[in-house]
Amino acid sequence: MAQMNQVYLRGNLTRDPEKRFLPSGSSVVNFGLAVNRRYRSGDDWREDTCFVDIVVFGKQGDWVMENCAKGSPVLVEGRLSFSSWEAQDGSRRSKHEVVAYNVHFIARRDEGGQGVGNSSTHEAAPAEWSGVPSGGSPPMTDDDIPF
Repeated sequence: MAQMNQVYLRGNLTRDPEKRFLPSGSSVVNFGLAVNRRYRSGDDWREDTCFVDIVVFGKQGDWVMENCAKGSPVLVEGRLSFSSWEAQDGSRRSKHEVVAYNVHFIARRDEGGQGVGNSSTHEAAPAEWSGVPSGGSPPMTDDDIPF
């Protein structure tokens, strides 16, 4: 059976994006994303927040640096990645993060937005990834997002 590793997250940046460069000269941008979930517990509504680290490479990361800041609402398309390392104190550390293929800015309704808009036109997905096409398709709305 084929395996799939594809993630779609809609949330707000928890901090301004940070950019660094690999020895090869390629840019890497990191930011945090807060994804909220609202649910009912008895008669009360509760909210749960999940914090996710996002990493974006190349031109897509450059776009994020230019267009997004702390609090920006975005839709992230990517894959889940696991990293482990040895810390300076000798302990083993690990974390999951999302390697983003596409990051789309979501216009807020109070800003006259109709959903996802002003999205990046840069494709950052590897050649073997056959995700959702971008470019010539019409802008997404809240109804197009599967959650």
